[in-house]
Amino acid sequence: MRLATWNVNSLRSRIDRVEAFLARHDVDVLALQETKARLDQLPLMGLQSAGYEVAAAGVDQWNGVAVISRVGLDDVEVGFPDMPGWGDPVAPEARAIGATCGGVRVWSLYVPNGRKVDDRHYAYKLDWLARLRAAARDWAATPTALVGDWNIAPRDEDVFDIAQFRTSTHVTAPERAAFQGFLDDGYADLARPYTPEPDSYTYWDYYRQRFDRNRGMRIDFVLGSPALAARTTGAFVDRDERAGKGASDHAPVVVDLAD
Repeated sequence: MRLATWNVNSLRSRIDRVEAFLARHDVDVLALQETKARLDQLPLMGLQSAGYEVAAAGVDQWNGVAVISRVGLDDVEVGFPDMPGWGDPVAPEARAIGATCGGVRVWSLYVPNGRKVDDRHYAYKLDWLARLRAAARDWAATPTALVGDWNIAPRDEDVFDIAQFRTSTHVTAPERAAFQGFLDDGYADLARPYTPEPDSYTYWDYYRQRFDRNRGMRIDFVLGSPALAARTTGAFVDRDERAGKGASDHAPVVVDLAD
């Protein structure tokens, strides 16, 4: 199975890129984040004619997650148990969707950004991660993939210049500890062993030619349960998808799993 994750930053705007990406890399399952639309607004005919099924959760132009699969799409679940909400009134956001694809439970996750370390959204982010970890502990004994935009750079080398991020979100000790908690529970970073520097970044800001200068961050991950880690045979970051007109600010992460 070839599994990929991609913060596409609007599926409606980049549906042609998504369709071409799936065909070019022969992807079986693609988890998307920031789809930015309701299910009924998504242009899915091309995907469906290519043999893919789609499960998506979205409310408006913000957030949104999806799982696209040609190897089955069963037991779809929007949101994980006890997932916290945001807003006034507080309500769950479209940040998590799970589905079983070819015997693998795939969760497409869009972790809250956190904004600033003194912002309520930062506390929300940590709470969201803690509750996800509590739910994910029960999934670790089965083939499970927690994939998506984690909005965390777990190591100093995961940002182009750690000195510029010392007072920012994404690299704070509580965020990194939250990410490490999943590894402590048995999940493994499936792509890192196959994506060394300098080709490991998955996100580059649109400003100041960050992509051209490779001033990026590694914040998109595929975490796999022990059963999946044992099946991993390779991985790569498709940097080409960050290049050119109309690109998302994220690149897809692709992981290969043996049968």
